[in-house]
Amino acid sequence: MTIRIDLRQQFDAAVAHELDTLEPTIGPPLDEEAIAPLPDPVRRYLRETGALGRPAPQSMRVEFDAAMRRAPGARPMRSTSVQYNLFDRPTRLFLMDARMFGLPVRALHLYREEHATFRVRVASLVDMVDLSGSEISRAETVTVLNDMCVLAPGALVDPRLAWDAVDDRSARVTFTNGPHTVAATLVFGDDGLLADFWSDDRPDSSTGTFVPMRWRTPLAGYRPMADGVRVATQGSALYERPDGPFAYGEFTLRSLAYDVHDTRTPQVNDAR
Repeated sequence: MTIRIDLRQQFDAAVAHELDTLEPTIGPPLDEEAIAPLPDPVRRYLRETGALGRPAPQSMRVEFDAAMRRAPGARPMRSTSVQYNLFDRPTRLFLMDARMFGLPVRALHLYREEHATFRVRVASLVDMVDLSGSEISRAETVTVLNDMCVLAPGALVDPRLAWDAVDDRSARVTFTNGPHTVAATLVFGDDGLLADFWSDDRPDSSTGTFVPMRWRTPLAGYRPMADGVRVATQGSALYERPDGPFAYGEFTLRSLAYDVHDTRTPQVNDAR
């Protein structure tokens, strides 16, 4: 008989381990000299969000509400999620809870030490999705990059990011983490804030196989959150499918805290 470890227990154990082994360090506040190597629109983004004058974040804890869809036109599945990110050693630990057809559904993404796993379990018994290996690891490297760009603008001074100027409203970034190198384009609005992020390095895996496809996250609803830094509180995740865009997730940011060092960190900056 196979004993299944609850996904919540796996998540809690992973978070505890990563935070227990984190060595808290606070760097100098970001200033114009620190962001000078970045393209013009990225520098403006950091200024507009209020990231200057604060140290680059070392970690963060995020809570979302979301409406998830399995297919175009499908009824949305309401969910809540919590995730932890570490930036010095790129780590993303994500747990989502939802209900589908009246049954509890739990999804767990773990990205650490350059490897990713993704599991979706129904009623704590049946695994609907169980992915691991190089393809999901590379795809999730894009998600880690997206988290940095969208939720932690101060982290964009990371030396693992290589930037190319495109024009006064967009920039190209390449992120290397171990064996994985991925790229994305950041598109900014007239207000200098990030309006969209797209990458061709995060294929659609909804059918259980990886199909090359452009992935985008249009953004809106900027407001001060962690330490007063302005971030988008509304966003979508979509694929540009041949028959048209499919937004499989619509997200609302509930809370964001930087530099968390244990699971007891008070949850502040609630966006509700």
